[in-house]
Amino acid sequence: MTTRIPRPSGPSRRTVLAVTGLSAASWALAACGDDDGSGKGKTDVEVFSWWTGGGEAAGLKAMVADFEKRNPDIGFKNEAVAGGAGTAAKPQLEANLKAGNPPDSFQGHAGAELLDYVKAGYVEDLTSLYDQQGWTKVFPATLLPLITQGGRIYSVPVNIHRANMLWSSPELLSAAGITGAPRTWDEFLGFLDKVKGKGKIPLSLGEQWTAKHLLETVLLGELGRDGYEALWKSGGDWGGTRVTGALDTFGKALGYTNSDAPSLTWQDAGKLVVDGKAAYNIMGDWTEGYYRTDPPDGLAKKPKTDYDWAAAPGTDGLYQFLSDSFTLCKKAPHRDAAIAWLKECGSKAGQDAFNPKKGSIPARSDADASLYDTYLQWALGEWKKDRIVGSLTHGVVASNAWNTAIDSALGVYLKDKKVARFQDTLAEAAGKYAA
Repeated sequence: MTTRIPRPSGPSRRTVLAVTGLSAASWALAACGDDDGSGKGKTDVEVFSWWTGGGEAAGLKAMVADFEKRNPDIGFKNEAVAGGAGTAAKPQLEANLKAGNPPDSFQGHAGAELLDYVKAGYVEDLTSLYDQQGWTKVFPATLLPLITQGGRIYSVPVNIHRANMLWSSPELLSAAGITGAPRTWDEFLGFLDKVKGKGKIPLSLGEQWTAKHLLETVLLGELGRDGYEALWKSGGDWGGTRVTGALDTFGKALGYTNSDAPSLTWQDAGKLVVDGKAAYNIMGDWTEGYYRTDPPDGLAKKPKTDYDWAAAPGTDGLYQFLSDSFTLCKKAPHRDAAIAWLKECGSKAGQDAFNPKKGSIPARSDADASLYDTYLQWALGEWKKDRIVGSLTHGVVASNAWNTAIDSALGVYLKDKKVARFQDTLAEAAGKYAA
């Protein structure tokens, strides 16, 4: 197995992307088989994602190992591009697709993000594969519409993540005299003030997309499910006083974060909590996979001892979800191998190999619950009883273009902190992109 080396892209040559910032040991899975064209007999499936660190890397390794065991004549070429939430991967993928250089399969979030690729004609209809595999019987009714366009299904979901999670340091909370999880954002701001008084970082934050992730949890916590979901529909009241209040709360929360946030990855920000330097971090439950996974992919920390969790303030009973899914590209270089990979993604064995390490629950409803850890057992129960809402940052509720507009508005706000301008820009974007 070898790591992909960059080559020039163009209509007659495939763009091959290197995995950056990783040790060779952590990506031993990267590419096996007939990589050099020497005709040794293996077909390679070329898969594009942004899973390059933490529990996501460990989960991918586990699923690839199961895939190669069941498909000994197919090698796995990993074309992952580092960058949380696909911030670097998505622009590169779009460029490759537009240039007519598709991989065999790529990772995309179920929802509006995926449907952008469907509308652009980049991916194949997988309805017949669903019929063959019986997947409509085991994937949630909540999820299927988010991967369906015009009655046809276009991707295979491998997991379900929860975005609205609050991670905490039991040690620092005890030192600050804080007991229990904050029920509202007002209460949480009070908790943050107590931590600040102890000379610790109240709320850890990383690069800009993690601030966007924080923003979506504030909007959900302050507006509630109905108010939050109304924002993503035509006529959503982005200019109203309730949104103004939520943006004010977001600004107050930013005032409790670390000054070096722009230079940190989500892993760096999360690590501050288990290192006893920060009390809280708001991030999806891939954080739990990172905390719990053994090195080199994770930190080997103990749940309820080194870290604890709760729903983000104001969101208890709401499951703000996202789902990673894989597609079949039109003009896939190795179509049969790609279909074999999709069968792995949708299989019970594949999902039960992947998700316990990734820090997510399976998309399938028939998973072996005994394979999942303390947190994921809790998450499985929450998924069954909570009200479901979609994530902004992770592609469920807004198109790629709308997300890009929000990213631009947020980038300006993080520099000037002008709430009115921020809100006006968000309202303009909604008027342009809301369906």
